[in-house]
Amino acid sequence: MRTLLLTGPGGAGISTLAACAAVRAARSGRRTVLLSRQPPPVDGLDAEPGLTVTTVDPQNAFEGLWAGAVDAVGAVLPQLTQPPATSVVPLPGTAEFVMFAELARAEADLVVVDAGPVESAAALVGLSATLRWWLDQLMPPGMRALGAVRTAAVASGAVRRGPLDAALSAVPAVEALLARDRLADPAGTGVLLVAPPRTSSASALRTAATVLGLHGLRAAAVLSRVLPLPGDDDWTTCRAAEQEGALVALAEVASVHRVPELPVTPGDVDELAGLLDGALPEVTGFPAPGPERHDGAWLLSLPLPFAERGDVQLTRWVDDLVLTVAGARRSVRLDPLLRRCEVTGGRLVDPGTAAARLDVGFRPDPQLWPAGLLSQERRNS
Repeated sequence: MRTLLLTGPGGAGISTLAACAAVRAARSGRRTVLLSRQPPPVDGLDAEPGLTVTTVDPQNAFEGLWAGAVDAVGAVLPQLTQPPATSVVPLPGTAEFVMFAELARAEADLVVVDAGPVESAAALVGLSATLRWWLDQLMPPGMRALGAVRTAAVASGAVRRGPLDAALSAVPAVEALLARDRLADPAGTGVLLVAPPRTSSASALRTAATVLGLHGLRAAAVLSRVLPLPGDDDWTTCRAAEQEGALVALAEVASVHRVPELPVTPGDVDELAGLLDGALPEVTGFPAPGPERHDGAWLLSLPLPFAERGDVQLTRWVDDLVLTVAGARRSVRLDPLLRRCEVTGGRLVDPGTAAARLDVGFRPDPQLWPAGLLSQERRNS
């Protein structure tokens, strides 16, 4: 595991437990980076051997990006007055993009990501696929190759720089960022879900598991901060039963790791590290989906934990399958074999369970398969 991502409902203690996991990883001998939008929960994390703490400030990062680009923008659009960095309002999604860029730059054995609430985590894990999709739509590979030639011509002085070149110059930067994307490798990414032991938490985590599964990720464990309830009076007994019932429901999503709920924030690094006892499971993402031969055709299985029938939408766009579920959408690039096939349909298997998956059927497209090869396929089937 190279990346550990923590997320869950807001207010569940995600930042504190992310810091705890980072400290424990560093103390185990791994070079560790803690990446968060929140300041460290305790003092002294920066002094922990083997641990680097990076606090992401989207506003400052966007100002720095604008300050570095304003001269280039002004050169190609001299008729416009460019606002100073301190007056620029960040675009929606800036926080996730800055987090994504910091994650790509991180150099460590393990990067622990405090991904915040589920909505922010979903935007972060889906960002790379979204960037790739828009890059392919706006700048297909052939156009990118021509753009590289023009950029070289501009650099040599053979061609005068124009407005188009500002956009072309951003393409290599985006491609380099995508090439360093840690979350693109589900096999190297672990996820811990953090949630309080409440009745409403199970539903929220099931939805989170569906969205993560859409991007090839799955939860290794659920961390839940549990109240000690030693009394035997009616209120305590009722509250304890409710808490235990909630923990049972959370265990349907992933194994539950109980974290003691403290009356105050940990006072130092040692107390912080003590929140998690024992080794946490290092379950990583789902295996990359690939076509399987099935009844003379092909089948592609995509994990969608806890998805329900009627909640999944599937479309085909050129060389991609586009899936929509639980308010999230992802474009899955088909391999060369399936690009030459027609989609025959999709079926959700084991809906509502952790094993739920979408099976998509394919058959050869006669217009894209050589006649001889298509005949051979029909004889084999």
